[in-house]
Amino acid sequence: MTLSRHQFKLAASFLALYLIWGSTYFAIRIGVDAWPPFLMAGVRFVLAGLLMYGFLRWRGAPNPTLQEMKGATILGVLMPAIGNGFVTMAEKEVSSGVAALVVATVPLFAILFARLFGHKPRRMEVAGVLLGITGIVVLNMGANLRASPAGAAALLFASAGWALGSAWSKRLTQPKGLMSSAMMMFTGGIALLLLSLASGEQLVAMPSWHGWLAMLYLAIFGSLIAYTAYMFLLQNVSAAAATSYAYINPVIAVLLGVWLLNERVGAPELLSMTIIVAAVLLIGWKKVAR
Repeated sequence: MTLSRHQFKLAASFLALYLIWGSTYFAIRIGVDAWPPFLMAGVRFVLAGLLMYGFLRWRGAPNPTLQEMKGATILGVLMPAIGNGFVTMAEKEVSSGVAALVVATVPLFAILFARLFGHKPRRMEVAGVLLGITGIVVLNMGANLRASPAGAAALLFASAGWALGSAWSKRLTQPKGLMSSAMMMFTGGIALLLLSLASGEQLVAMPSWHGWLAMLYLAIFGSLIAYTAYMFLLQNVSAAAATSYAYINPVIAVLLGVWLLNERVGAPELLSMTIIVAAVLLIGWKKVAR
C-alpha cells in the first residue's frame, strides 16, 4: 500500500514531533548552561521565524494582513513565548526529563481550556484530568520538583499557555500556510527578547560552542521543522491527535537525560510518568473512539 502525499506529510509530522521535541529538552538543558534562558529562547525563535519568512517571501508568499498578524501574535505569546520560554527558564533548576513529564500535562490543560470554546468534557476526559493531577502530585514528591517550587510553577504555567494556544488556534485568523508558523515564531521570539530585557538577563560571556550548537539545533529542528509540523497537524487532525506527542516525549527526554546528562530518575518520577502518560492516553483514546 502506498501513502498519498497528504498521508506522508501527516506521518512525517508526527514522527518529527515524537523524536525532535523529545530531544529538545536535552538541547535546552545544554543551552541554558551557556545562555540566559529567555535570551536563548528569544534568539532561537527570532532566527527561525526570520529564516522561514525570508524563504516564504522568496517563494512568492504574500505578507500577512494586520488581522492575521494579530492572531499570529496571540499564538506567538502563548506558545513559543510562554509555552517554551518558561520551560527553558525552568530547566536551569529542573532536570530535562522531569520538565518533559510536567509538560506532558498539556492535553490535560487543553481539556480544561476547551470549555472556553464550547466543548463539554466527557466523563472519561474528566477522569483523565484527575488522573493527570494525581501524576503531578506524585511527581512533586520526587527530589527534582520539591527542590524547585519556582521551576515547577514555571513548567505548569508553560503547559497552560501552550494548551490555551493550541485550543485557540483554530478560531484565530492566521497567516496562510507556513507563514503562520513563521510569524508565530517571530512574534514569540520578540516577546521573549523583551522579557529577557525586562528581567535583567545579561550575556556575561560569549556562549561556548556546545551552547551555540544547542541553540541552532533548537532553532532549526525544534522550531523550523517541528513547529511547522505541529501547526500542520493542528489544522488537519484533532487536537487530541496533535498533542499525542505528549505520550512519547517524556520517555525520550528521560532516556536522553539519564544516558547523556547522568540525570537521576527515582521511583516518584517513574511512577508519575506512568500515571501522566496513562491519563493522556485516557483522554486521547476517548476522543479518537467517538
